[in-house]
Amino acid sequence: MNVNAVRYVSLEIQKGEIFGIIGFSGAGKSTLIRCMNLLERPTDGSVFFQGVNLCEVSNQKLREARQKMGMIFQQFNLLEQRNVCENICYPLEIAGVNKKERKPRIEELLELVDLTEKAKAYPSQLSGGQKQRVAIARALATDPEVILCDEATSALDPITTKSILDLLKKINETRGVTIVIITHEMKVAEQICDRVGVMNQGELVELGRVREIFLHPKSDTARKMILSGGGIQALALPQRCLRIAFDGFSSSVPLISQLTLYTGEMINILGANTENIGGKAYGQIVIELPQNAETLYKIESFLDERGIHYEEGGGVA
Repeated sequence: MNVNAVRYVSLEIQKGEIFGIIGFSGAGKSTLIRCMNLLERPTDGSVFFQGVNLCEVSNQKLREARQKMGMIFQQFNLLEQRNVCENICYPLEIAGVNKKERKPRIEELLELVDLTEKAKAYPSQLSGGQKQRVAIARALATDPEVILCDEATSALDPITTKSILDLLKKINETRGVTIVIITHEMKVAEQICDRVGVMNQGELVELGRVREIFLHPKSDTARKMILSGGGIQALALPQRCLRIAFDGFSSSVPLISQLTLYTGEMINILGANTENIGGKAYGQIVIELPQNAETLYKIESFLDERGIHYEEGGGVA
């Protein structure tokens, strides 16, 4: 039986950006990112890196291209018999870098990921966050232009996740490294990504800037991810509900209080949360729609007058 893990995907990732590929489990995200460095070879289509189709180059040229692409995995993939320094050094050994040049490079990377004091420690002596920092340093060893992150934070707690995302953002800003992140968590994309592609059943169903997708999702997958990312159970929402999305300016307004006064009706809140996107507060509130058509008209008129985005159905079919 043929399985099409990824199909009809066409996208271009810009140099220097942080690009997210998001979707629920089984969407084809990991297969797609492994196609980018040909760990998985596409049965059809092309993969271009710096204007070169990697599907057509020799094995030697492919190895050279892969040295410009570091990769970080969910389960760290460290060599247990090697200490931190030796794990970071491994790509340099493969690349044929001489010992004299390796040492200053490793010291620089240890300082970057804040693990200088753990240089001689083994993976079994490290926390999950420290292991991922070693993996990041290893991915940077050959001075790549791109880092591919396959669910790099899904095995970590929220606080450690934030520290790893902050580190990746720092690497992007200070070194100009392009970063591609695979995640099933909308919060991860909101914290770090410039643009995201949304995948469902092997296909790219939506593409755009994080802010625009949060405020104006066009696909059911994006809507469900936005709701679940805010702790709102999309599948549990009634059909007659309204999702209200707003930016930092409108988030300071006592919206529900004003709606209650404006309509003369009690507003039932089904869920709410705020997110930090690009250093700016964004939020969403899901309310139950009234049965009264006149009250619904008043709610929509109130939101229209203030330029606040909303959509019926809570984003679920």
